[in-house]
Amino acid sequence: MKKNIHPNYHKVKVECACGATFTTMSTYKSDVMKVDICDKCHPFCTGKQKLVDIAGRVEKFNKRYNIENN
Repeated sequence: MKKNIHPNYHKVKVECACGATFTTMSTYKSDVMKVDICDKCHPFCTGKQKLVDIAGRVEKFNKRYNIENN
């Protein structure tokens, strides 16, 4: 490998907004990386997924294809 062309690969502590923390290896420049969402609080992983309807898109789709909401 050539010297002085590769980024510094080191341990980084990742802190989520939900309070969960874990350590990983990264080329991130700081020793602490703050993230908004992780696998502990992501709706897909927790099974508490919400459907966010902006401007009635779901109703518009249902009306277009004559789908009834149960």
